[in-house]
Amino acid sequence: MRAILSIFLIINLVAFIVVGIDKYKAQRSLWRIPEKEFFWFALIGGCPGVYSGLMLFRHKTRHWYFIYGIPFIFLIQIVVIYLALNI
Repeated sequence: MRAILSIFLIINLVAFIVVGIDKYKAQRSLWRIPEKEFFWFALIGGCPGVYSGLMLFRHKTRHWYFIYGIPFIFLIQIVVIYLALNI
């Protein structure tokens, strides 16, 4: 259980950092991280990291698919985990 929690924390920390790096690059007109990378992080358990990065760095907040999509993925993951644990 501790290993799973550690992996979850690392994924979220990396996701948060990736959002920050992309914001930095956006401000300087540098090569950007593809948007699909944010969704891959969300799908593997990084929704809290991605979403908190989006809000803290005020990044991609005009894109509805980030503002609603990331929390929706998180909600689906919570439901799936809840159902899996209660079978």
